Parts: sequence; C-alpha cells; structure tokens
Amino acid sequence: MRIALIASARHPIAEPFAGGLEAHTWTLSTALRARGHEVTVFAGPGSDPGLGVIEMPLRAARISESACRDTSMVAAPWLEEHHAYLQLMLELAHEPSQFDLVHNNSLNYLPVAMAAALSVPVVTTLHTPPTPWIESAIQVAPRCPVHFSAVSAHTADAWRHIVPSATVVHNGVDTRRWTPGPGGEDLVWSGRIVPEKGAHLAIEAAELSGRGLRIAGPMGDTDYFEAFVRPRLGRTITYEGHLHQPDLCELVGSSAAAVVTPCWDEPYGLVVAEALACSTPVCGFARGALPEVVTRECGRLVPPGDTAALAKAVEPTIALSRADARRHAETFCSMDAMTRSYEQLYRSVAA
Repeated sequence: MRIALIASARHPIAEPFAGGLEAHTWTLSTALRARGHEVTVFAGPGSDPGLGVIEMPLRAARISESACRDTSMVAAPWLEEHHAYLQLMLELAHEPSQFDLVHNNSLNYLPVAMAAALSVPVVTTLHTPPTPWIESAIQVAPRCPVHFSAVSAHTADAWRHIVPSATVVHNGVDTRRWTPGPGGEDLVWSGRIVPEKGAHLAIEAAELSGRGLRIAGPMGDTDYFEAFVRPRLGRTITYEGHLHQPDLCELVGSSAAAVVTPCWDEPYGLVVAEALACSTPVCGFARGALPEVVTRECGRLVPPGDTAALAKAVEPTIALSRADARRHAETFCSMDAMTRSYEQLYRSVAA
C-alpha cells in the first residue's frame, strides 16, 4: 500500500528520540517499509532521511501586530504547528491519488477534523488520554470518518465515550535491535524526564531498596530535573544522559530490573516493552496500561505512588526469569506483532 504517515511536526523522528511517540513512529515506518509498503513520513525538521521523510517546516504564519495583541492570540509554537498541519492536510486533500491511506500518528487535531476532505481512508492512533482539541475534532461532522486505533485497551476505554470502537494495537519494539542483556546489580529508569514520569519516585524507591539506579532520557522539563533529580545524584544514583538506541539497549540490558513510575495514567509505556525485550524484568506502579502489559511472569506492580511498596518489590522482581521477560516481549509487544495488526486494520478500512 501507499501510506502517508503523519508524525510529530515539533520533534524530529530521529535518534536519540524525544519520546516514545517518536520512537514508535520510527519503528512503525521502518517495519512497514520492510514489509513492502511505500511509506511517506510527514514529520518535523531533522528527521531520519532514511524514512523517506517530507518535512513539515515550522514556519510561523505572518501575523500582524494588531492580531498579536488580540486576547485570543496563542503561543508561537502552537501556532507554528497549527499552520504546518493545516498546510499538510490541504495538500493531501488537493492530491488524493498519491496515497491509498493516511495514518495520523501525531497528537494534532487537524488530521481528524479535516479527514472528511480527503478521498482516502484516515486512521488515527490514540496515544494519550482524551484531549479537548481531538474530542472537538471528532464532533465536527455528524459521523466522524476516521478509523481509530488505540495503543492499549486502557486507552481505548478512556476514549470510549466518544470513540466507541477503537481497535487496540499495542505498541511494539524491534526485538532484533532491543536484544537480551546479562543483567547486573543496579536498577534502571528510562524515559522523558518530566514530572508525570516520576523519576524522583524511582530514586526514592531505589534508595529504600539499597540498590543503585541509573537514569537515562531527555530532559523534557529542565526545572523539574534541577529541582527533583540533580540534587539526589551521586555515587549510587547517576544520570547517564540522553542515549541513542544501542547505548540505551546496553544500559537497560545490563540492569537488574527496570523501574517504571508513572504519575499519570500511562497510555502504554514503551519503556516497559524495551526493558522486557532486553530481558530485564519490570518493577513499577499499577497505573494506566501497565497492568495490561506487565504480567506476573515478567514483573511486579504496586499501588501508584507507594515507593515503600515499590522498594519491597525490587528483589522479587530481580528474582524473575530474564528469559520469561524476553519471551513476553516477543509475543506481546514485538514490532512484528504490531505491524501485522496495523496491516490488518489498513486492509479492513481500505476495503
């Protein structure tokens, strides 16, 4: 099939990835292309040229001084993204024969709101809890023409009041790139360093458990990092930086267990799949989709926010079979399983 894959206009689809959404988009586009599909990725500047990317330049519309003084004026980054997606959707509407299907893998509302202007099917993946902008976009037409998928049953349930039948397609990781590791003595925490991911709680649990903790990921919120993470770094708690995939794989695979500490309803938790693919069992909070992804064979979950319980669960987690963790990744959250599910969805909506 000829597939237009709409990605983030703000963050490049390139390593080291800004977050799980960008990593997921790279994996999906690479897998679809390997399976013979013609994939064009519409993404932000600086994206991996090997993906066949057409950049959505974040150039601001020329807004007059009087318009900028209007009380409804939004922040410049928001307006830049709005302009980029609006231009893209108009171009897709004007050239309908280029693609067989459009897959919106972004968080922007315009691909949903303007889907009726396209003559080809539009699939949108729900990556987050409900947002007002997308809920509004769904209600633009009496019957929304978009076919929705969700990254977990938890996320599908969260949207059910307005998207009654989203197809669940779990995020997957390339188990050929995320390879089994030998384990080690320290714990690992990876992901965007922002308050909702709770790195500070992972530090607290690690200290209570008596284990070291290695932290890796982009600083999505510098103020949070400086206030809650940096002051607690030392000999046993270290920040390893924002790593490219091979280095992150080595770090996770050489750790005793991965600690996952969401302070929000995690829609999926790609770091869980990455850890399991590295044969590293997971110890975390039972919040969002984590109970859907983590089984008793590959991890232990405790009540959200309970760092004392998390610390007590560390040793039982480390005692789990690393082979079982890897096996769960291969069967439940592999790139191949995800891609086959999307292909089935594409065929059904294009029929």
